[in-house]
Amino acid sequence: MPAPGTLEGEADPDHGRRPDHEIDFCRKFLLELGADLLSGGLSVHDVEEMLRGVGAALGAHDVVVAGTPTGLFVAMGADDSTGFRPVGAGQRFEQTADTLEVMHAVRRNELGCPDALAQLQVIRSRPAPWPAWVADLGALPVGVGLCLFLQPALANVLIAAVASLLIAGTTAAARRWPSMRPLVPVAAAFSVSVVVLLATEAGWMQGPLRTIVAVLAVLLPGTLLVTGLSEIAAGALQAGTARLTAGAAQLVLFLTGVLAAVAVTDAPMSVLNNTAVARQGGWAIVIGLVIAVAGLNMNLYVPLHAVVSITAVVAITAATQLGVQHFYGPGFGGLAGAVAAAGAAALAHRLPGGPSWQVAYLPAFWVLVPGSFGLLNTAGIGSGSGAPAILTAVFAVVGVSVGTLIGAPFSRLGLRAD
Repeated sequence: MPAPGTLEGEADPDHGRRPDHEIDFCRKFLLELGADLLSGGLSVHDVEEMLRGVGAALGAHDVVVAGTPTGLFVAMGADDSTGFRPVGAGQRFEQTADTLEVMHAVRRNELGCPDALAQLQVIRSRPAPWPAWVADLGALPVGVGLCLFLQPALANVLIAAVASLLIAGTTAAARRWPSMRPLVPVAAAFSVSVVVLLATEAGWMQGPLRTIVAVLAVLLPGTLLVTGLSEIAAGALQAGTARLTAGAAQLVLFLTGVLAAVAVTDAPMSVLNNTAVARQGGWAIVIGLVIAVAGLNMNLYVPLHAVVSITAVVAITAATQLGVQHFYGPGFGGLAGAVAAAGAAALAHRLPGGPSWQVAYLPAFWVLVPGSFGLLNTAGIGSGSGAPAILTAVFAVVGVSVGTLIGAPFSRLGLRAD
């Protein structure tokens, strides 16, 4: 027997039509579900596919869905009226995780649309599991961990810790005064770069560029760029173009902040050369990875029950990416890492009590994109200057995007497991 609120209810005796209240409930649920998932950062084509799958589980096999990064249209059939729902403020990661669990419950016919709608409302109103200032301070272990990975010299790591506190302060100020949010990329890049460049001029450290990028990594728009390319490749041209444009604009703002700091400190442009002052050892990679992932868990509000699974997926992703990248470059490293992340996330989802596929995959995806571990080393800071550096960065982004598309079938396997 279908769950309450599905579309398999009593039909109208005159026209064979399902009751309007059931259709309205299910259309509203799909709109709310899709808008929440989009606000959680999932790609448009993934959300559209999920909603069509949920619609089929509800008995509506011809659901029409059209999404953008800012809004969602849903109709329960070709002849049904279309509903629209704007995408609201970004959901926290643990809210997105709970939203995905509601979606899986509906697919398994464990929840009807009215109850699922009520649960979505509870998830939206639920307070964060820890204070916002604690999440902001997650930038500190992320910056320190990445600096251990990129520039494992004691002085650089200490300066990265100090500069990371500026990132935490900037994000806290933007939350308190929303009008400041457009200025976050410039303000963060400028303040961090000034601190690092002044420390370099004082002779306390060398190789400032890697330290600057390590500290800024938590804010860099790599996810926007890779998700945009993936959406374009999947046919969601409007959404992909919008994300690419937004990501490119943010990169320009970050670059503006760094260059302004160079001008203010009167430092030569040569300070931005890609200079490694300490050799990376296995200990630096492992410790840096552990510290940065801990900070990521704090910053993203990762559910505590999913920390072990997410850490394991990130470790597999990083190991695969670094191994392949060492021999074949950042593009192939990102591609292999994305496929490995998708497979590991699917395995974690199938384990007893495992998190949803997307919950296990998204943090690993953050590790892959430019502004993270392996790709920062080659794409984010380049292997030189000018055209070669730009081509290296582009190839790295494309590699992760292609790997994400190749790994997408793993998510479908996870959904079929429900």
